[in-house]
Amino acid sequence: MREALEAAVERLGGSPRQGQATMAARVSRSIEDGAHLLVQAGTGTGKSLGYLVPAMVHAVSTGQRVVVSTATLALQRQILVKDAPLAAEAVEHVSGTRPVTALLKGWQNYLCLHRLQGGYPEDDGALFDAGQAVARPAVGEGGEASVGEQVVRLREWAARTGTGDRDDLVPGVSDRAWAQVSVARNECLGASCPLRRDCFAEAARAQAAQADVVVTNHSMLGVVAAGNPGLLPEHEVLVVDEAHELADRVRSQGTVLLSAAAVARTAATARKHASVLVSELEAAGQQLQLVLAQMPEGRLEGGLPAALGDALVVLEAAARQVAVDVRERARAAGQRGGAEAAGGAGGLALARTAVGDLLDAVERMVSDSVARGRDVAWVERPRMGNDPARLLIAPIDVAGPVADALLADRAVVLTSASLALGGSFDPVARSLGLVLAGHAWEGIDVGSPFDYPRQGILYVAAHLPRPGAGISEAALDEMLALVEASQGGMLGLFSSRQAAQEAAQVLRGSTDLPVHAQGEDSLPALVEAFAADERACLVGTLSLWQGVDVPGRTCRLVVMDRIPFPRPNDPVAQARTEAVAAAGGNGFMSVSATHAALLLAQGAGRLIRRADDRGVVAVLDSRLRTARYSGFLTRSIPALWPTTDPEVVRGALERLAARD
Repeated sequence: MREALEAAVERLGGSPRQGQATMAARVSRSIEDGAHLLVQAGTGTGKSLGYLVPAMVHAVSTGQRVVVSTATLALQRQILVKDAPLAAEAVEHVSGTRPVTALLKGWQNYLCLHRLQGGYPEDDGALFDAGQAVARPAVGEGGEASVGEQVVRLREWAARTGTGDRDDLVPGVSDRAWAQVSVARNECLGASCPLRRDCFAEAARAQAAQADVVVTNHSMLGVVAAGNPGLLPEHEVLVVDEAHELADRVRSQGTVLLSAAAVARTAATARKHASVLVSELEAAGQQLQLVLAQMPEGRLEGGLPAALGDALVVLEAAARQVAVDVRERARAAGQRGGAEAAGGAGGLALARTAVGDLLDAVERMVSDSVARGRDVAWVERPRMGNDPARLLIAPIDVAGPVADALLADRAVVLTSASLALGGSFDPVARSLGLVLAGHAWEGIDVGSPFDYPRQGILYVAAHLPRPGAGISEAALDEMLALVEASQGGMLGLFSSRQAAQEAAQVLRGSTDLPVHAQGEDSLPALVEAFAADERACLVGTLSLWQGVDVPGRTCRLVVMDRIPFPRPNDPVAQARTEAVAAAGGNGFMSVSATHAALLLAQGAGRLIRRADDRGVVAVLDSRLRTARYSGFLTRSIPALWPTTDPEVVRGALERLAARD
């Protein structure tokens, strides 16, 4: 393994890194022992090769498959097109066998040829006629193609793509256009599809079943944890990169939403494509809307109110009857056979899926999961659009599903730059079910090649008042002074869209610096514009706290307006906090402080991306210096040189701005 890692580093043109070598050795040992390992590997460690090389060596020497999961498309593509081929070449050089790598995503990420050829009905009003689309004038720069034009391009692409993978289409298309050429797993006709032999999704799964290393994503792991183990091929080793995001992805996959609008859409689909009676289902949806309209927004504590429970029971019965009717219609169509049955199979599949999803959601909500403390339910009203109030339900704790579905009976390596929160691996280990998995686990920090105390400053504006609602004028003034000293180059990470907008207004009104704000363009376009100009500033919210990689002088100042605790009225955070307290733990530290520590670590990590980066992380929240939990939070941040002196920081930024 060591020789293979050295060969990979040599092919990359790099030099040996102690942290990477340590990581590879510990990963190899963990895989061989069938153990669970948490590895914190700082930016610049080269953690992808640190786990890929030992995983591939194990795969080719034992014939055991390895699944690698990551949270972001960017890292998934980097692994697939850069790191995995490099590691495979190095392993082949040492072992004589080249490991095979395959990519596996969810069903809807692949183009469906049967739908493209009319095997499924189009959504009402979704498409222009193909002739009309072609006849439309060309879209000018900055314009957006119609859905019809995008689908015409998808048809042309389908004739030449070898993968049918949405991410291989450049430039991409809108979600609405892609929905016209893809299907969900439970909409697929399976063995009865006339084009199954050419199916892209089936081909991807066949390739994964033969591969040594399968690269997937956390959303797929979330679906597996929700009770669908067959989505992934059999594997003896699981590597989870960006593991700090896994629990939230699993929880997201377990969250269910129900609204009267969703019921109405389901009824319309069943009526149109299965020709069944849906009047009782529609009436039940209207009753649900009346009940939800009378309820206050927020968490439903102590179980569902009686009126809501009664409405859901009626809705369940109506949905169950429609589901039975749709199945009977599909069975009858199958018995008739012929071209007519084949032509209607796609529509019936859409109806079956829509009604099945609705019934699953209602059954979850009428169960005792909320009363028994497994789930939390709440009512919310969309801020935009015409949809009425909706009911949501989410799992409070995902440690059990993760332990049972993902950790059991295999070696698991979980890695990220942010795993040791407050200096301990215990918070992440508890959230990911490692203490429940029945295996011993170990956490190691292999460090970073960067000299954080010499490369960066952590400035806490301790003189500012404690943050209240919104962002204060004092905090905006402090941000402006820092930006003026640095002459731009600021990445502003804010706790709300309103605070980010106010910051952008202040910067535009008081400086001549280019200012880019989240929401004014696509995120990749904003990051590209920021990276291209050393005087530019980029401000935004949660999407910028993680994953933005802008090395060099462009990003020399990272400003956070406050400690990123969960919203006080976040129903999931509330329920999790209460559950920890009921078990005798510290709910605030286990939930709110851990959440904030993770985001602080991720946000501060945007500053130092390579060995010659220099800059300042500024937190405009005095609590990071004065509160009793401040030590836990600061221990989670890279070890930058700390100060609370604004003059020292402004002087450092001015000197940095003056450098060539």
